[in-house]
Amino acid sequence: MRKGMSHSARSAMFAPLGQVGRAEAVAARLVDAITLGLLADQEQLPSEADLAAQFGVSTVTVREALVALRQQGLVETRRGRSGGSFVRAPANPPPDAWRARLSEVSLSDLRDVGDHYLAIAGAAAKLAAERSSPEDVARLRLATDDLRTAHGLDFTRAERQFHLEVAAAAQSPRLTHEEVHLQSELGGLLWLPLGPAAPSCEEHAAITAAISAADGELARKLTEEHLLAALDRLADVHLGLLAP
Repeated sequence: MRKGMSHSARSAMFAPLGQVGRAEAVAARLVDAITLGLLADQEQLPSEADLAAQFGVSTVTVREALVALRQQGLVETRRGRSGGSFVRAPANPPPDAWRARLSEVSLSDLRDVGDHYLAIAGAAAKLAAERSSPEDVARLRLATDDLRTAHGLDFTRAERQFHLEVAAAAQSPRLTHEEVHLQSELGGLLWLPLGPAAPSCEEHAAITAAISAADGELARKLTEEHLLAALDRLADVHLGLLAP
């Protein structure tokens, strides 16, 4: 998997939290940063004081969040002069782990979050076509190339990174933060490579081409179609899990 996510995409993960004082919210944001690949395996995290300042919470809250991440095996703490908290990127989860998570989500909630995601991602793609720089487009092309060779959990990460880069290319911090928030709710499930109907890399290439050509309406349309197909596929899988 490539390195060097855009500064906008990475900084969105460390934006101040809307609800101050919640260790669970800090932990969730860091889990997403690790699973998305924004934080690399063995990368040292900022100090507790720096994380607290970035998230807008107390150091006690950050400390509680890091305890939760250590219990999940996503962070390890080393002592000594060169010590600190270091990322431990997760291995592939058990094959059926996603089934338990998906079965906990109701179909109405899935559709509701999906509608929100559709609005945010479509708007981001349109603005990306209008505002993106050549460097933004180059990152999107790299993200598309990643998807061509990714499999399993790496495919899910690459898909999520692609959409985060589209949001970052929109040059709207609020849209990027919304993308991060919605990915934490739905992204890990929405982009599972489920069966032969999994998204085609040509869809990502077409979205990138529309953004590169500054065709905002086409970029929005292609992104919405891409997301709707993923939502329909996930809804079908959800119904299959509930079937006797």
